[in-house]
Amino acid sequence: MSLSKVLTRAALGVQAPLVTVEVHISNGLPALTLVGLPETTVKEARERVRSAIITSGFTFPAKRVTINLAPADLPKEGGRYDLPIAIAILAASEQLPDDKLTQYEFLGELALNGALCGVQAAIPAAMAALQAGRQMVLAEQNQQDVGLIQQGETLVGNHLVDICAFLHNKTTLTVARYHPEALDQQTQDLSDIIGQDQGRRALEITAAGGHNLLLIGPPGTGKTMLATRLPGIMPPLDDQEALECAAIASLVSSGNLHHQWRKRPFRAPHHSASLYALVGGGSLPRPGEISLAHNGVLFLDELPEFERKTLDALREPIESGEISISRTRAKVTYPARFQLVGAMNPSPTGHYQGNHNRCTPQQVLRYLSRLSGPFLDRFDLSLEVPLLPSGTLSKKQQFSESSAEVLRRVIAARKIQTARSGKINAQLSNPEILRWCSLRQEEAEWLEGVLNSLGLSVRAWQRILKVARTIADLAGEEQITRSHLQEAVGYRSIDRLMIYLHKSLE
Repeated sequence: MSLSKVLTRAALGVQAPLVTVEVHISNGLPALTLVGLPETTVKEARERVRSAIITSGFTFPAKRVTINLAPADLPKEGGRYDLPIAIAILAASEQLPDDKLTQYEFLGELALNGALCGVQAAIPAAMAALQAGRQMVLAEQNQQDVGLIQQGETLVGNHLVDICAFLHNKTTLTVARYHPEALDQQTQDLSDIIGQDQGRRALEITAAGGHNLLLIGPPGTGKTMLATRLPGIMPPLDDQEALECAAIASLVSSGNLHHQWRKRPFRAPHHSASLYALVGGGSLPRPGEISLAHNGVLFLDELPEFERKTLDALREPIESGEISISRTRAKVTYPARFQLVGAMNPSPTGHYQGNHNRCTPQQVLRYLSRLSGPFLDRFDLSLEVPLLPSGTLSKKQQFSESSAEVLRRVIAARKIQTARSGKINAQLSNPEILRWCSLRQEEAEWLEGVLNSLGLSVRAWQRILKVARTIADLAGEEQITRSHLQEAVGYRSIDRLMIYLHKSLE
């Protein structure tokens, strides 16, 4: 047989389009031609595949070999096509039987000695193969990753010889298996934080309702400590959420994803991160930090130091829960439903009152104006984290709640939310807010007066209602009351700070 076809998968976002590797061997001067829109890394497969076939004890055909990667308009990159190209060449040169090729899909990079190497984006490819009713065959290095897929079976091997022996029915391949380990004990606990009771409370509300949180305060008050404790009081990922996170993470790394199984992602990019590093990009778009934080937390420290256009690019993903990246060669949509936690100083010096402040109100206002109003509107809660009162550190520390105790209340509140609306409060749509966050007439009039005095938008009104709904859920109450609204309005520190600065300029 001089013509063969082998199936594999490309990597295009979290999707894995089917690619057919066609090999035709004809008479003529020895040559190998590779077509089908291959990138440089794919073109280099010619030399890797040739050496792997020869060192594995097979004969590389001394004829004209034409390889087509179909569909021709889909860009191909990476070494993931080495194994299917080698299998197709061996089948076309009648060194392998072709009767089993349609039952499997092949994926893997080949070393020069024929050893199989792991590739990125193995999880989306294996999931797509199982949905198509076929089994994926790939390197054992990807076993721990694809073993996270509970439905179906994926086969793994160490060497090209192993795969060929399997196709000759001389041996069997190992089925990828992984039994998720218990979550590591929480090392960063809420009980480590001294004081900051209001910060703890805001963190609990943030975790219970899935809200976005902005922490404002001088240096060294515990803003970063509070932010890093948030994943510890969020419920573990369920199977579907964990697989979504693993699939996205597999696009940028491989082999160690099982260590993060069921753990909430926590991403903390440096303020020098570019727009494309944060939202994703590239000629074939790769996921950015907001997608790697899917179902978890994106922590942006020193918020005003980020470029304004970079932060404003987060506004749409925060609302929609996804990011669409369009390039000339491809358009990719990544999930990006994350909780945003920001931390910032109130002024360039880090302080806005007392002997430490050396800035005028104009300088402070200019500093805060680095953040656009529409971006700040995306925070459900903004909280001042003040310096500890004098004498706090010298006193004997009082017992404080651990993350495990707070987590129990958070899980109970989330059960109430999902039973009521099928989602957490932060994800409620406008009609759902009207239905589930209804107020009595006197409370509605009081809240409208507060909004007018603070100059807040309708979006801020909706976010206050959702926060108040979460506070009521934590208290186990069905109706939102004045006390819930007052606490929710109390978490609008950035609005009060801006009013204070504007009044100072009058």
